[in-house]
Amino acid sequence: MTTRTKGFSRVADVLKKFDHDEDKYISYEFQKYGYELADELGDLKNKSLYIKLAKETPRGLLEAAKNFVKDAYEVKSRPRLFMWKLAELKKEAKEKKK
Repeated sequence: MTTRTKGFSRVADVLKKFDHDEDKYISYEFQKYGYELADELGDLKNKSLYIKLAKETPRGLLEAAKNFVKDAYEVKSRPRLFMWKLAELKKEAKEKKK
């Protein structure tokens, strides 16, 4: 049974993927997710930004923005496109709440 609460993974799933040598400074799942997101976007110099986003932003919005960037063709700046799409998704979510 795999139930998730508020976008967090089960501890067992995180521990299966944990590489002690590579991830020795990562304490929480959102840190790992933020680092992997920065790596996928090719923006490791700003990894702290993606870790902060992973901590504070709903995972569904991050995944939707990431998938949008993955599906885009001939992108000049993947990080910039990701941030733009994330802002658009946040705006849509805010309008839906009203």
